[in-house]
Amino acid sequence: MGYTKAEILKALKEENVKFLRLQITDILGVVKNVEVPASQFEKALDGEIMFDGSSIEGFTRIEESDMLLKPDYNTFVILPDLVEDPTRGRVARLICDVTYPDGRPFEGDPRYVLKRQVERLQKLGFDNMYAGPEPEFFLFLRTPEGLPTVETHDKAGYFDLAPIDKGEEARRDMVNALVAMGFEIEASHHEVAPGQHEIDFKYADALTTADNIATFKWVVKRIALNHGLHATFLPKPIAGINGSGMHTHLSLFKDGENAFFDPNAEYQLSQTALHFIAGLLEHAAGMVAITNPLVNSYKRLTPGYEAPTNIAWSASNRSAMIRIPARRGVGTRAELRMPDPSCNPYLALAVMAAAGADGIERKLLPPPPIQRNIYQMTVRERRKHKIRELPGTLREALEALKKDPVIREALGEHVYTHFLQAKQMEWDNYRITVHQWELDRYLATY
Repeated sequence: MGYTKAEILKALKEENVKFLRLQITDILGVVKNVEVPASQFEKALDGEIMFDGSSIEGFTRIEESDMLLKPDYNTFVILPDLVEDPTRGRVARLICDVTYPDGRPFEGDPRYVLKRQVERLQKLGFDNMYAGPEPEFFLFLRTPEGLPTVETHDKAGYFDLAPIDKGEEARRDMVNALVAMGFEIEASHHEVAPGQHEIDFKYADALTTADNIATFKWVVKRIALNHGLHATFLPKPIAGINGSGMHTHLSLFKDGENAFFDPNAEYQLSQTALHFIAGLLEHAAGMVAITNPLVNSYKRLTPGYEAPTNIAWSASNRSAMIRIPARRGVGTRAELRMPDPSCNPYLALAVMAAAGADGIERKLLPPPPIQRNIYQMTVRERRKHKIRELPGTLREALEALKKDPVIREALGEHVYTHFLQAKQMEWDNYRITVHQWELDRYLATY
């Protein structure tokens, strides 16, 4: 952390780096990059590499296409051999902010959207929002031609060992690569479903966490490819088994102390924590299109597979959308359980921060926590406790997003408009497609 231009140039020379990858993320969360050779290193570090923004999803119109890549020196890393073959020339990476040619931040850059919400929390007196993600993914076999399948390579379950867990070797290479890139890995293990895995890395401030999630996803995919496997962060690739979530642990710090902790309060949760939780509950429906952005996301958010379907919080209950883990003191946090790993991490953390900030600004208070299994409650009992349901489809989620001015403002008009257009088109394409289920169900009968 805290690299200077001179230090980066020195490292590039000493490590014989031949290529520098300048990385950005588009509005839909897809990582993009421009790679420059050694002759362009100084120009790249000075933020003088220009690219055509009109070719990136949701960025700019043709008439205003020229954009600049401004590297964040703190994201500099030389890619390990497991990620890039050194015999073809070593490669380094920098994550960039996107700016207009005159240096103004580009409002369609997801990284800038998150920075705005971090600044909002800082104006409220907090050091930062900290986030700890738990991204899950599947490893599937590939065809002889290299195409991905949905055939799992093992029959293992939660915490199983090799040889039942056949993904152990690939997972270890993923961990080794991530550690070499500066990640602090806390645990890796087989998840509940066959072929499903989880690698947890240490929490960090919101921007660093978003950078880490974006990096994590492409590293996992690259290492899986090395093993002849396909890694997917699709939330529900196979019906009838658990889907992949990305539970996200959130907390605010103030003057170096956890602002969620109050040793004398009920549940030892401060008023700040309660306001933040209330904000997440208030805006859950409005932000779920961002945290769960695919048609497929809502096939995970169904009862019976450990994914939340109701807007509620609990001090212990895992069926609630927000759970408060048992740890207190510096580890006091709220675990938001509905996000999935297909989301754009910058936009997802931005709307979480915006929802929490709105709860703090308006001094919202959550209803009493639900300690029962919500899945087993009747409709009447849920109404009594004022438990609302999360949107059940992407279309419902987009409608809820349209009605939430706080989330819309957090995204900014540019990102909001382009995201909505892309997702409405996605839903319409899904709606008019004739699926195999329809043929199996109706063709012979009608």
